[in-house]
Amino acid sequence: MKLLIFVTGRGIGGDALIAYNVKKYLKQNGIDSEIVLDPKSPGYYFKKRNIPWLTSPIPNAGGHAASKIKLLKAAIKSLMASIRGSLLIRKEKADGVVGVVGGGAIIGALSAKLARVPAVTMVSTPTDTSISMKLNPTLMLPESPEYSNPKDSSSKYEVKKIYSPINLDIMGGNKENIIDKLPSAFDVSKDSILFASGSTLFDDMAKAARKFAEETDDYNIFVIGDPLKEELNDIIDYPNIINLGYINYIADLYDLIDLAVITDDGLTLHETMACQIPVVVVLGVKYGRYHNLASVFEGAVLESNVDNITDVVLKALDNKQSMKEAAGKYSDDLLNAPNEMCDFIKKHMKK
Repeated sequence: MKLLIFVTGRGIGGDALIAYNVKKYLKQNGIDSEIVLDPKSPGYYFKKRNIPWLTSPIPNAGGHAASKIKLLKAAIKSLMASIRGSLLIRKEKADGVVGVVGGGAIIGALSAKLARVPAVTMVSTPTDTSISMKLNPTLMLPESPEYSNPKDSSSKYEVKKIYSPINLDIMGGNKENIIDKLPSAFDVSKDSILFASGSTLFDDMAKAARKFAEETDDYNIFVIGDPLKEELNDIIDYPNIINLGYINYIADLYDLIDLAVITDDGLTLHETMACQIPVVVVLGVKYGRYHNLASVFEGAVLESNVDNITDVVLKALDNKQSMKEAAGKYSDDLLNAPNEMCDFIKKHMKK
């Protein structure tokens, strides 16, 4: 069996990582697959791992907060892209499609319909959730509004709620691998806090780290990710901020830190929960999105914003043990998510 995995975006962030994990776990289950990216995508994540990819237009098909005008424009682009996608499916003689989030889910689903092959889509936005549930079996990630607040809408296809498929290697980190490599500002006697918004450092996460650093010097404050814009480097240029930039040792860092300050979406939150790390989420960091994931991981996650970041982080540290225990309640299900995903895909790819 050969499947095409349609992926939106630049091939560098969370969607690319999810797609990589999907490909990896399908391979472990004896299923071959090829990544499909938009022709304009640089595909850095896959390039670094020497993974080739196919190209076909995958426009942003309406995101978490898309307006009606944007949705209309996206619909027109999506129709043309779906025709191109269906031609690629036939050319590659693929047996089916896995669509990964947003445009990847929508274009993947529509392309599969036109090519008359089965599809399974992973969804996380209002738009991809609504469309996918009408077209094919759907894996619903916690970021989808339907995950926590299901509407009366129904689907004739199977819909399964599932955690994002993390790389299980994330559990094997060892802080001893990196302690000697960290900058001299690192103090082994202090608790360590990570500020991160994925592979890219967004404005409000940088501001949150700076505000916390200005108000306390009692902790190791790590910041990771490539800044979204150059001026963010000035914000995080502060004596007690340890800026690590883009790193390839996140598993070891997870083993070191006592608390993670992150966004309320994506694989980073799933990874920290699996590693039983207490979490503070800074709301609205990525284009104002809100996913209410504190309710999905109840007891293990506190919500904050830039203005009250210090108060919330200190509260989390005071309750570190109980939050760690709460995260432990979700760990087994998070670790089993890749198997559940593969079983679901195999079930619905059978002809």
